[in-house]
Amino acid sequence: MSGFTIYAAAMSLLAGALYALDKSRAIARRRRIPERALLLLGFLGGAPGALLAMLLCRHKTRLWYFWAVNLAAMCWVIAALRALA
Repeated sequence: MSGFTIYAAAMSLLAGALYALDKSRAIARRRRIPERALLLLGFLGGAPGALLAMLLCRHKTRLWYFWAVNLAAMCWVIAALRALA
């Protein structure tokens, strides 16, 4: 298992957890996690977890730019994993 694989898995877990936390804060009308932070986590390798959390939590699914950033980031994560394999 490469270092990037471990990094991408950790970032995915972090992104998924923060998307779920943001959803719970939205429901409770508490202070939210900035959209910029959520998008940055996806871009920095957490796209698989971000996309999964978007679907499971039904969070940020109506915002086209969340789909665009996370799908583009998912492509580069897959490309990096294939190149390093």
